[in-house]
Amino acid sequence: MKQLLLTLSLGMMGAIGVHAQSDMIRVNQVAFYPQQEKIAVVENGGKKVTLTVRNAETGKVVGKTNFVRTSVSPWSKKRRAVVDFSNITAPGRYVLEYGKQKMPIVIKPKALSELTAGAIHSFYLNRSGMAIDAKYAGQWARPLGHADTLVYIHPSAVSPGRPAGSTLSSPLGWYDAGDFNKYIVNSAYSVGLMLYSYEQNKAYYDALKVNIPEQDNQTSDLLDELMYNLRWMLTMQDPYDGGVYHKLTTPNFEGMVMPAACNQQRYVVQKSVTASYDFAAVMAQAARIYKGNKDYCCFAEHATRAALAAYHWAEEHPQALFSQGKMNAEFQPAVNTGEYGDGSAADEQYWAATELYLLTEDPIFREVAVRLQPQTFVVPSWGNVGGLGSLDWLRCDGDEQASVNRKLLLDYCDHMMSTQATSSFNTPSGNNPKDFAWGCLSETFCVNGVVLLTAQRLTKDAKYLKAAMQNMDYILGRNATGYCYVTGFGVKSPMRPHHRLSTADGVEAPFPGMLVGGPNPGQQDAHEIGVKYTSKQPDESYVDAMESYASNEIAINWSAALVALAGWLDASN
Repeated sequence: MKQLLLTLSLGMMGAIGVHAQSDMIRVNQVAFYPQQEKIAVVENGGKKVTLTVRNAETGKVVGKTNFVRTSVSPWSKKRRAVVDFSNITAPGRYVLEYGKQKMPIVIKPKALSELTAGAIHSFYLNRSGMAIDAKYAGQWARPLGHADTLVYIHPSAVSPGRPAGSTLSSPLGWYDAGDFNKYIVNSAYSVGLMLYSYEQNKAYYDALKVNIPEQDNQTSDLLDELMYNLRWMLTMQDPYDGGVYHKLTTPNFEGMVMPAACNQQRYVVQKSVTASYDFAAVMAQAARIYKGNKDYCCFAEHATRAALAAYHWAEEHPQALFSQGKMNAEFQPAVNTGEYGDGSAADEQYWAATELYLLTEDPIFREVAVRLQPQTFVVPSWGNVGGLGSLDWLRCDGDEQASVNRKLLLDYCDHMMSTQATSSFNTPSGNNPKDFAWGCLSETFCVNGVVLLTAQRLTKDAKYLKAAMQNMDYILGRNATGYCYVTGFGVKSPMRPHHRLSTADGVEAPFPGMLVGGPNPGQQDAHEIGVKYTSKQPDESYVDAMESYASNEIAINWSAALVALAGWLDASN
């Protein structure tokens, strides 16, 4: 961990000398693979330009960039120069120069290994219910907060064995986002996405070392970290009927304080059909992947039973959709934290039926999945998890369901890539104003990247790998704001995320390895609390301010997407 923390510090500080001069050159600020396409975009009005590439160690000029084209933003009409320096392949540190403008770049094998490890490690830093040890966290160590061994049954969540006001123990898990609550819907999606990437790249993740307390066992550090949350999720199932509580929460969000300073009572609230199906899906998926694991020898059997019980509860309660407003109208105390509401559970049932079929081979589950099969591929998100089911069907060679989903996925990818040649930043995503919204860096860029990598795995066509890497380059700095949107990495990265722990801990730098939400032209926080944005353009609607929950919050589903994409890319290069 000491080496990782040093690397992160150098990533933030190593180019401070050129930061003030380099805002015109937009480029991946973390690292390039030797044989990877290497593109930079220059904010120069679109004039034809050549940049100098200089060895940072020797000062020697090693090459020039090739001008590719002038890009024009479809909404701001800004003109930019797109340049290519893919001919530079030797590992090393370099500087791109445009007059007095300078930007450091790195070329190396395993270019994203530190980023992937840092993203996984950010989950450890956001663990609930344990002291975070300086041995694993350095300056971000903190005492125990939210043990959650005395959690109250909210009046909306009563069952014959658990009356209102009684208590249960529900420790462990991750803080969901900038707040301190824990939500089943988002946890299930986050774990499911990372398990999908793990199953596609087992050897890579098994070899990746992350400094967490479980690092010396026989299990992949990623699987160890996921288990910390899976064990919490199991406590959220009512043993009397199999239903799953929607969330564990305080009535209201805590202030910008550390966990040990929080004093609101914590509750589990109403069981929901979406939480129960999501729980069933990820428990079935995890049971398959952890089967035979020596460190967690009883987990697969426990998870299988829990998944089946949750699925059957959801089947019996199809109308149990979570509505916080309706719950608050009937029960007290009112709860005003993240809702994760949904108007339909069809996508959750599709994912759950798919995973239970893959686990049990019971044809009943296959029949349900076939009936609920989406007609188009929809990129996975917490609000529409059907894509996770579609992706997992692709592992079933020879099954008609796999063929259906293969065609849908490839059609989706080819359509996504169709605007790339004329895009502002040479990316397949981000070429429509609708691509920018709450959490767009996760769903529009990262998860689309995972989908593209799936297409590459299916077809062996390198164009999909190239496109996925272009989305990653966008996240890491080749974009309209010039930010590397991952905390602790790059020359210019977020320093003030909407994240209670990073705000209240007294450490100047935020937790490293977290992906912020990104440009959001909805600018909800501007309208609600007066956050100041410098632009209304879709891809520029971002501000590095703690108050900006609409553009600068962090969340486990966003960091999960970063883990899934960065790890898969690193495994593929």
